[in-house]
Amino acid sequence: MAEKPVWQLSASELAQKIVQGETTAEAVVTGTVERMRAVNTDLNAVVDDMGDEAIETARSLDALQSSAGPVGPLHGVPVTIKVNVDQKGRSTTNGVKAFSDIVAQDDAPFVKNLTNAGAIVIGRTNTPEFSFRATTTNELHGRTSNPWNEWASPGGSSGGASAAVMSGMGPIAHGNDIGGSLRFPAAATGAVTVKPGLGRTPAWNPSQKAERGMLAQLMSVQGVICREVRDVRLAMKSAIAYDPHDPWQVPVPFEGPDLERPTKVGFTRNTYQFEAHPAIVRALDTARDCLLDAGYEVVEIETPDISEIGETGYRALMGEVNVLMLNDVRRHGSPEINRMFDEYFELFPPFKDDELLHQMARRSHFIRQWNLLLEDYPLVLCPFLPSPTYAWNRDAEGKDGIMEVLGCGIWSFAMNYMGFPAGIVSPGMHEGMPVAVQVVGKRFREDLILDALEAVETRTGVMADKLFKRDAP
Repeated sequence: MAEKPVWQLSASELAQKIVQGETTAEAVVTGTVERMRAVNTDLNAVVDDMGDEAIETARSLDALQSSAGPVGPLHGVPVTIKVNVDQKGRSTTNGVKAFSDIVAQDDAPFVKNLTNAGAIVIGRTNTPEFSFRATTTNELHGRTSNPWNEWASPGGSSGGASAAVMSGMGPIAHGNDIGGSLRFPAAATGAVTVKPGLGRTPAWNPSQKAERGMLAQLMSVQGVICREVRDVRLAMKSAIAYDPHDPWQVPVPFEGPDLERPTKVGFTRNTYQFEAHPAIVRALDTARDCLLDAGYEVVEIETPDISEIGETGYRALMGEVNVLMLNDVRRHGSPEINRMFDEYFELFPPFKDDELLHQMARRSHFIRQWNLLLEDYPLVLCPFLPSPTYAWNRDAEGKDGIMEVLGCGIWSFAMNYMGFPAGIVSPGMHEGMPVAVQVVGKRFREDLILDALEAVETRTGVMADKLFKRDAP
């Protein structure tokens, strides 16, 4: 069997080969940058090419390794960073033309954590305007395509990240998630991710002029999208390094205590008022069977009402957005994103005044319900979306499009609103596209989620391998 090119290798393999002297950081980064430049013209995933600087950094790391050893567990591994977090000397555009001149004076903590571990940034990835769509397009950088099919969305808001990682532009892509922005792209492209729980990874932009709203602080998290589960684990172990700029981060070890075996998994196919597509049901059943085969105890359960939690969370966030963000959208956003915000507010009427405070207080009730459930079932296998991926601009096609893409994402929003970690893996395909499921876990137990995702991946295969094989000459 022919040896894979460096851009197809996992981060885990690359780090090991570099440390063992089988290759160099320069060779790895150069090969990955060449791949990025070969495919990015069609995909438009990376909108700030840092390849030349990355190769110079790789040479420096090679010299350092020869004299002092590797700098960390990600030594020489190429990564990408989303354009809505700070990176020293680069524009933090957030997909908005008016923000092009916001040049960061320092790196965000998440970026520092990756580069301190030895990762090398080869480019910055695209996001929709204000990172507030489930697809990835904007007037500043243009549209990002899905590497599987030009018709399909790459997801959002970390669509540039998912398209980059799945097409070979680095094995680790940074992204973030306030309502699904790591998981929508992973689901759309067949990548894997875990949305960390509240307090797990540091979040702060040195360029920020004001504090984010309270709900944004409680719901938004930084994370990674990868081709393989083991790379999510590898990256997360470095990404969780504590930073005091984030008032919510808790310095908890990545691996928690062992659980009594077999690990109990709650299982539900419930998509509430939205009809479940047969491909989603098949994917859920496949994932369940994989977990059973791996020795998990899987029990069909009823969970607390996700429809109520998801809708409440979205309307509460819209209430905060209405007060703290809407002026910027009106002033700097395109006509399209402004029309979409009008439709968001009609479909998910923002809670206001006393009602917003009362609903935010109810958040603890929802969390308590799920805490009690997760005491009995530390993991829950559930739908992510009720149907497979969607057309690239479907969420801009009126209220029906928004409901088909975002409105049905109750299993996504609910986990952000409550602050629980949740992972994505695709155990099946439908019409040539990946079909994803979600695994939810207890707070600070991303490790358990990754164990379960890996059990599925081991039995169904790495989805990127199917993509690379399909596109091989």
